[in-house]
Amino acid sequence: MMELLAIITMLALVQVSVFGTLVGLARGRYAVKAPAVSGNELFERYYRVHYNTIEQLVLFLPSLWTFGYFVGQYWAAALGVVYLVGRTIYAISYVRNPAGRRFGMLVSMLPCWVLVLGSLIAATLSFLGG
Repeated sequence: MMELLAIITMLALVQVSVFGTLVGLARGRYAVKAPAVSGNELFERYYRVHYNTIEQLVLFLPSLWTFGYFVGQYWAAALGVVYLVGRTIYAISYVRNPAGRRFGMLVSMLPCWVLVLGSLIAATLSFLGG
């Protein structure tokens, strides 16, 4: 059973949904009419946080589940928590000052690459009978 991975997955989806809601609120606050995605720098920061998080989910979610299957749910879930915390730090930092986003970006990217590379190695070893 992979209950922890389901919880992390749902938290990641809630997180990206909250970021999307913040984009909608910023659109109203800064008078950026749809379908425009530019025109106010603060709106654009919220928009970039949301869009970048969607981009990261493409890497994060499959690797989370693959790592959980081949390596272990607890390790995958721990890396997932680091990812979620990193994304939150990234969001707060980016909206405050885009130049300050690096720490949050690194905290969320590192677990993604551990999940991807760990999954690839573990799946390959499993395939080869190791």
